Amino acid sequence: MANPPLYISTRGRTEPVSFEQAVMSGLARDGGLFLPAEIPDARPLMAQWRTRQYADLAFEIYRLFSDLPPDPLRGLATQSVARFTHPEVVSLRPAGPFYLAELFHGPTLAFKDIALQFLGLLFEYYLARRPHRLTVLAATSGDTGSAAVHGLRGRQGLSLFVLYPHGRITRVQELQMITVLDENIHCAAVRGTFDDCQALVKSLFRDLEFRDRHQLGAVNSINWARLMAQIVYYFYAVFRLQAQTGADQVQVAVPTGNFGDIFAGYMASRMGLPIARLILATNENAILARFFATGRYERGPVHATLSPAMDIQAASNFERYLYYLSGERPDRVREWMTAFETTGRLTLEDWITHPDPLWAAGSANRAETLDTMRRLWRTAGIMPDPHTAVGLAVAERFRSDRWPTLVMATAHAAKFPEAVREAIGDDRPARHPTLEALHRLPVRRQVIPADETAIRQWMENPVSPPLTPPEPLP
Repeated sequence: MANPPLYISTRGRTEPVSFEQAVMSGLARDGGLFLPAEIPDARPLMAQWRTRQYADLAFEIYRLFSDLPPDPLRGLATQSVARFTHPEVVSLRPAGPFYLAELFHGPTLAFKDIALQFLGLLFEYYLARRPHRLTVLAATSGDTGSAAVHGLRGRQGLSLFVLYPHGRITRVQELQMITVLDENIHCAAVRGTFDDCQALVKSLFRDLEFRDRHQLGAVNSINWARLMAQIVYYFYAVFRLQAQTGADQVQVAVPTGNFGDIFAGYMASRMGLPIARLILATNENAILARFFATGRYERGPVHATLSPAMDIQAASNFERYLYYLSGERPDRVREWMTAFETTGRLTLEDWITHPDPLWAAGSANRAETLDTMRRLWRTAGIMPDPHTAVGLAVAERFRSDRWPTLVMATAHAAKFPEAVREAIGDDRPARHPTLEALHRLPVRRQVIPADETAIRQWMENPVSPPLTPPEPLP
C-alpha cells in the first residue's frame, strides 16, 4: 500500500501510529483514543459492495483501515465469522413497523462476537510475528467479557484478564466467563460498578511503566479494531434493508451505553452510508440521552437495570465523538475531558447552539422495556432481549414515514431469562441449548475489591481459584 493508514490520538499528544500499533496498544499513551487520521470515502465503492456476502464485505472495509496484506486479511475476515450459526452472519427480521438487524448469531449470542472473534485472530496474527506476549485487560458490563473470553481463549502469545461488576451482570453472562478454564483466561468479579471496573482499567493503562512491563492490550471498544469490525454490519444491514424497501435512506436505532456501537454507525455515516438519522437509546442511566437533548454531559449514580450493558455513567467512546464535535481540535478535547474527569460534568455550548440533525436520543425505563418485550412477543412471536427492547421503545418515538427504521438487536433473549420471565411470566420462549449447557459445567469464581492494588496483585500472580461443581438449572 502506497500510503498506509495512520492513527491519531483524540488528545493530540501522541505521534501518529500504524494500524498495528493502534490495535496492539489499544489506548494512546497520552490517554486518548485512536482514530484514523483520514476517514475513507466509501461512496465510490458502495455499488460494488451491495451484494457482497458478509465476510467479503468485511474484507473490503478492513482493507480501507488497515495495512495487512490482502491474503491474510481476507483469511482473518473469513475465519472471524466461521463460528456464526446464521448463513448471513447478520440477519434482517421484520418486527412490526421496524426491522431488526440480528447481530447475535455468534458463539456467545451477543453482537460483540462480531468484533471480538476478529480481534482475537488479529492479535494472534501480530503476535506470531512479535517476540513477546500480550496481556489483555478488559472491563465488562457482561457481554464484552464473555465475547472476549471466547474470542481469545487458547490464543497463542496472550493472556486475558477480565473485570466485571459483582452481582451486576446476569447469571448466564457470568457463567459464559467462569466456565472457560483455558490457562490464558482469568476473570474476576469486582465489588463495585462497571464504571469502577472501567476506571481501574484506564488507570492501569495510564501507568506507562506497568503498561510497558506487562505489554498491556485492550479488547474493550477503546480498541479501534472493535469499532472497525462493527462498521461492517451497518453497511451490510443498511444495504439489505434498502434492497427490501427501495429506500434511499434509513434511520437506525441503537441501544448503547458505552457509545461504541452507535459510534461505529456514526463512522459508517461519515464514510457515506445513507443513514438519515441515528437514534441513540439507553435505559435509566441516561447520561448520553441527556447530552443529545440538552448539551449537558453529567455523571450520576449508576442504576441497576434489566439491561446491564447500559448501566454506565461514563461512556468511554464519547471522547471520539467529542473529537469531531470540536472540529478535530485535540486541545479542546483535552480541556473537555479534564473538566469531566475533575467535576463529573461538562456543558457544550457548541451542541446547544448547533445540534447535529443526524442524532436523536431517548431513554426507556423498566416498565417501558418490559412492555415492549411483552407486546412484541404477543404481536409478532419475537422475544427481544431487554437491550433490544430499549432500542425498540425509543425507536417508537421517532417513527418516520420518510425512512424505514432499522433497530440493532444486540443479544439473544436467552442471555436474560430473568427479564423474560418478568415480562411474560415464563422464560421458555428465550431458552437456548448453548446457554443451558453452561449449567452442567464446573466453574472458577473469584471476587476481588474495587482497589487498584488488589488488581495489580491479581495480575502479577493470577492464582486460579479452585473449581466448584456445576450450578443446577433454575
